Amino acid sequence: METLKIFLAGRWCEGRGEEMSSVFPADGSVNARLRAANVEDVNEAVAAAEKAWRDPSWRGLVPHQRAAILHRVSDLITEQVEELAQLQTRDNGKPLAETRGLVMSAAATARYFAAACEVLEGELPTQRNRDAMTLSQYQPLGVIAAITPWNSPIASEMQKVAPALAAGNAVVLKPAEATPLMALKLAELFEQAGLPAGLLSVLPGKGSVIGEALARHPLVKKISFTGGTSTGRHLAHIAAEKLIPTSLELGGKSPTIVLEDADLEQAARGICYGIFSSAGQACIAGSRLFVHRSLYQPLLTRLCELTAGLRIGNPLQAGVHLGPLISHKHRQSVADYVALAQQEGGRVLIGGEAPADPQLAQGSYYLPTIIEGLSNSARTCQEEIFGPVLVVLPFDDEQQLIEQANDSIYGLAAGIWSRDFARSMALAEQLETGTVWINTYKTFSISTPFGGFKQSGLGREKGLHGIQAYMQQKSLYLSLNNQPNCWSN
Repeated sequence: METLKIFLAGRWCEGRGEEMSSVFPADGSVNARLRAANVEDVNEAVAAAEKAWRDPSWRGLVPHQRAAILHRVSDLITEQVEELAQLQTRDNGKPLAETRGLVMSAAATARYFAAACEVLEGELPTQRNRDAMTLSQYQPLGVIAAITPWNSPIASEMQKVAPALAAGNAVVLKPAEATPLMALKLAELFEQAGLPAGLLSVLPGKGSVIGEALARHPLVKKISFTGGTSTGRHLAHIAAEKLIPTSLELGGKSPTIVLEDADLEQAARGICYGIFSSAGQACIAGSRLFVHRSLYQPLLTRLCELTAGLRIGNPLQAGVHLGPLISHKHRQSVADYVALAQQEGGRVLIGGEAPADPQLAQGSYYLPTIIEGLSNSARTCQEEIFGPVLVVLPFDDEQQLIEQANDSIYGLAAGIWSRDFARSMALAEQLETGTVWINTYKTFSISTPFGGFKQSGLGREKGLHGIQAYMQQKSLYLSLNNQPNCWSN
């Protein structure tokens, strides 16, 4: 067990808030303790950030000089992949195979936005007036409040910090209360890379205290949040009151669709990965499965076979597919949804309980679960469970399918399994989601924008949209006519 400090405007110090801990979900042991930040810490961090981003030593850097810091951070991450992966596994319980991937994703994100800030250009709009030339350029917003979730810390944090810094801003980062370790480690890496003091602070603590104070601070010029829809809606209200931009990546209840011509094995394995990897603790998890009735039974049989073969255990051990859920409290929430599904008429085909293995008794494990017999209007099909629970529904008619798939307050992602790409593309256009995967699932590219429709969020992360989201556009007019204005004649 370690005792950690917060990172406040370039210095490591004790927070002025309550004591908090990072707990290993696999057995309940304490990874580290620290004192959380409080509102005083927020005010100090924001004041330092405001001063730092306006300082000519940062603001005056040409893009390749800012990019150099991000390249150094990427190199440092790449040199420490195993150590960082183990740290993230201890923090949130994801298996090492997944956390290694997330660490490498963070390194790639830093590299991408280093390159993006070097090639980002303004525009020379088409001229409609021979007497003037117009230019459009992009400038930083100022102090950014970045609030991140517990399910993919280092990747989520880098997706906010890297583009915000590349654009010339300063960032105050509030990691999820349950998972402070990776954000603090990231601060250490940026410090080693030579980031000037004040441009990054990391303030662990309760969202209701730190997140609220950050969002409401008058010097914060943008809120970037990933997490639950209710919290996102609250932050959007604050942003609206302040008339500042916000990026919100929120919940999901993603439909996965299997058409009658799909490759059954490819679909079954992709569906299994899409819902059960990360123990279902992903906003994009393919939790609603719509299967054409002609394939329904054989696909369901194969899915149950694959699910029965998944290995559940200590996430630090090789070969484990599912680690624990983030906490016992969250596991109880998942179990309550499974009980609700049964009350609504659902039949649990596999899973539906905690594992019986006594070696897993101290952890917050839950078996991967498949349920059938529900209608799409059931609460279990409409509300985000954020756990390893798949609901399977047959369909006959494609128009009925589209209506049901879109019948959700969410619109984050969807998957389609079919050999017919023309049909798949036509179907994808009708799905009200920000991302559609065809014959794959949970595949990502840092250069491709990501975000949701409806109550799954606002704005986009990744891609060039991801850096422009942390900038504001300015128009310049240059007179080409040396003649005085005759209006006052």
